[in-house]
Amino acid sequence: MAETILSTSFVTYFIPGACLVGILFALIQWFVVSKVKVGGDSVVNGSNNGYSDSLLDSEEGGDEDAVMKKVATIQEAISEGAESFLTTEYKYLAVFMSAFSVIIFLFLGSVGGFSTDGVPCTHDETQMCAAPLANALFTTIAFILGALTSTLSGYLGMKIATYANARTALEARKSVGQAFIVAFRSGAVMGFLLAASGLLVLFVTILLFKLYFGNDWVGLYEAITGYGLGGSSVALFGRVGGGIYTKAADVGADLVGKVERNIPEDDPRNPAVIADNVGDNVGDIAGMGADLFGSFAESTCAALVISSLSSFGTERSFVAMSYPLLVSAVGIIVCLITTLFATDFFVIKNVKQIEPSLKRQLLISTVLMTIAVGIVSKLALPDTFLINVIGKDWLHAKWWHVFLCVAAGLWAGLIIGYVTEYFTSNTYSPVKEVANSCTTGAATNIIFGLALGYKSVIIPVFAISVAIYIGFSFAAMYGIAVAALGMLGTLSTGLAIDAYGPISDNAGGIAEMAGMRHSVRERTDALDAAGNTTAAIGKGFAIGSAALVSLALFGAYVSRAGISIVNVIEAQTFVGLLVGAMLPYWFSAMTMKSVGKAALAMVEEVRNQFNNNPGIMDYSVKPDYKRCVAISTDASLKEMIPPGALVMLSPIIVGTLFGVNTLAGLLAGALVSGVQIAISASNTGGAWDNAKKYIEAGASPEAQALGPKGSDAHKAAVIGDTVGDPLKDTSGPSLNILIKLMAVESLVFAPFFAAHGGILLKFIS
Repeated sequence: MAETILSTSFVTYFIPGACLVGILFALIQWFVVSKVKVGGDSVVNGSNNGYSDSLLDSEEGGDEDAVMKKVATIQEAISEGAESFLTTEYKYLAVFMSAFSVIIFLFLGSVGGFSTDGVPCTHDETQMCAAPLANALFTTIAFILGALTSTLSGYLGMKIATYANARTALEARKSVGQAFIVAFRSGAVMGFLLAASGLLVLFVTILLFKLYFGNDWVGLYEAITGYGLGGSSVALFGRVGGGIYTKAADVGADLVGKVERNIPEDDPRNPAVIADNVGDNVGDIAGMGADLFGSFAESTCAALVISSLSSFGTERSFVAMSYPLLVSAVGIIVCLITTLFATDFFVIKNVKQIEPSLKRQLLISTVLMTIAVGIVSKLALPDTFLINVIGKDWLHAKWWHVFLCVAAGLWAGLIIGYVTEYFTSNTYSPVKEVANSCTTGAATNIIFGLALGYKSVIIPVFAISVAIYIGFSFAAMYGIAVAALGMLGTLSTGLAIDAYGPISDNAGGIAEMAGMRHSVRERTDALDAAGNTTAAIGKGFAIGSAALVSLALFGAYVSRAGISIVNVIEAQTFVGLLVGAMLPYWFSAMTMKSVGKAALAMVEEVRNQFNNNPGIMDYSVKPDYKRCVAISTDASLKEMIPPGALVMLSPIIVGTLFGVNTLAGLLAGALVSGVQIAISASNTGGAWDNAKKYIEAGASPEAQALGPKGSDAHKAAVIGDTVGDPLKDTSGPSLNILIKLMAVESLVFAPFFAAHGGILLKFIS
């Protein structure tokens, strides 16, 4: 095998250097956003973006100081509610993670009888590698690091969002362009901090672990898989808990406030309005941040594990084996350049330019990333090398084969993004058809919405399938793993446009509650409508990458568990397949019902407050916002445990009792079933949400004929949106974590299942 062009020293410095550049860029964006003051006077400097201009103008018709004080008070209430929830949630998670760390250590340590003696290396039995006890210990440490990094990612995302929401609302008073810049810069802060810090922690962990493992790449990267497991474990509970919180508040606020009392969505008279805005941050921001961090960590770990089983491991080429990390590092630089197109090179001047600007981000980052990956592939990979293929002879691969695999994943992600936008944006006919169906009531609205969701699965599944076929044809399971990395190569940009949505949504709520003029609310509504679409795009990326990551992890699991072929005709494998395909339905039933139960408590509370305090409607009595926040918090923390336990315990129970083959069937079934349900649920909910906003905005004669707010068609649209809320923000996005988490957990515990699994089958036989 030929040497790589890049040197080991270059890689050692370039990867952390790119991470530090990303972190520095995020801090600069945060500093620029901070120049928009919430409260106090600002100095006018005439800058293009108006960051220091006066925030309130004479058009308000009110007391500037009073409005500023109200904005600051609302922001503080949202921030305190979000921080209180996450702090409580993380206390629950600390207990769970501590217990699960002990399980990892005991299960993996028992494989070698907790021996401290070295064992023959997998790649070279003439050499001795790490002791079983050391593997258990380092895997546990990696798990804890992944969990802590994921926790930090979610928390930082929440802090950034609650910091930026009021500033976006205030900038919307001057122009939609300046509000867009604040929201997008704030999203970029989250995107770059998460991507850069996640990669930096992973790379430093690898370097430190290597001090012990030396050239035992197999042992090193098997231990590193704990990092992905920790990240996804936190992401699961963050997504489920945050999703239940936000949708309980949202459904309660909509059903009583909008449908029964006929008041605006974010009217300050609605007792659930603060809880609703808090939910946007703990669900869509903190949950999504942890989710995509988990995807990044797992796809990287999958690629590293498979590379350690291939010629990269036997020939110990550090540069070639760091290829997955180099792809992510280059992605940070590419996304940095791409961000400038939204904030500096092009200026948003009207509402119609918002969605095109966000779409341009996806296209520019994909094109630039394709070029960058081609260069990295040529420089970091040997001209030819061998890749391990399960159950077959070794595959001879070239550097450009791997490049094509990454590019396939990258462009499949773009296709999924654009298809998601087509089916969820109210600019196109699918959502308009759903809106028009509201003229005959909520039932037809729901029928059209479900049909849209089912249809939206077709092209994404074909795109994922093509990426899988190209990846496996050119580089076997390693090709699929790097295809997933390619789809996540523009992670910073994807997170920026995803976080932009909830920030804009909160800005609209603050504008409504602070009593800003109608034109400001129209601007924030336009930002929010585009944000709903970008949020759906982000979920599409997460689901698509989850499919590729899960398949790559599945391949690594099969190899590590010593399975030569997965035969679905065998009874135990087929049974696992059926049960695995059922699990996403079981999980969705639990999360949907949890939202329903929490929403029921919220509806009763909001109704009671309106009925017992008639003065709320004429503003003479202030609603009890804290009571609604407490209901969402308590319900979400209580209800997140059963679905989380279902996901975490299923692989352990099946692997221990029924063995590695049944578990292989379980993983395959969950992957195939979960992807379909996740895409359909997310797009259906997104379409219903934007159909409602299409009617509310009344931006065209067709939309005006369906409105105004409070019309029968609008009420039908609100009901559809209410049904879709838990689909798009709880069950749908949580399913991609389910299929990833089960796969990476199975890989981590594969040595234990191979050695001690199938207890029940052995007893029966």
